[in-house]
Amino acid sequence: MARYELMRDALGREKQRAERLHDFFAEHRILVLNIMGSPGSGKTTLIEKVIEKLKDDVTISVIEGDLATTVDSERIEKTGADVFQINTGGICHLSPEMVERAIDKMNIRDKSILMIENVGNLVCPASFDLGEDIRMVLVSTPEGDDKPEKYPVMFLGADIFVITKMDLIEMTDFNIERAIKSVQKIKHNTEIFTFSRDSNEDAKRISTWLKEEYTKKIK
Repeated sequence: MARYELMRDALGREKQRAERLHDFFAEHRILVLNIMGSPGSGKTTLIEKVIEKLKDDVTISVIEGDLATTVDSERIEKTGADVFQINTGGICHLSPEMVERAIDKMNIRDKSILMIENVGNLVCPASFDLGEDIRMVLVSTPEGDDKPEKYPVMFLGADIFVITKMDLIEMTDFNIERAIKSVQKIKHNTEIFTFSRDSNEDAKRISTWLKEEYTKKIK
């Protein structure tokens, strides 16, 4: 079999797994977020803050994806949320198969939220559907405002764009207007938020939006 045929078969199987995940999450009315961004962009911190805001109203589970270690899942455990660690061992993204295996070992409740923190990367994760309802992409101010222009495929699929580490913006040359315009040029209806770990209002705005999306899912 030719190499391209093997690749086509592999991608076809992953697409089928993603469709099964979509069906499973829809049947059990689970709102699923695929959270993506570079290493250090603030994905785990944002998840912690959202859990803090919503845990009294919604059951939240988390899948943590990293090449190695359980550092992030240990942080999430402290919030009280159910968390499952996936170590990819060098693979630069989570796959539908990995998520399927994780779900089989988790106790995810009906009418809940599942947050999937993907491997830190602005390239590979963009190409893999994990059965999610929402794709959230984070860019931190120290990374630079040119990331949407450099990685358009990632932002083409983004439902939410979050500019993180706003507390550091004065120490960088990050141009918020440029970043927002770049994202809107790629996908005009992307929801846009700013986030600082010390801002209660930032966490509240993002959590309120997610709660509204969750409400729509469980109806």
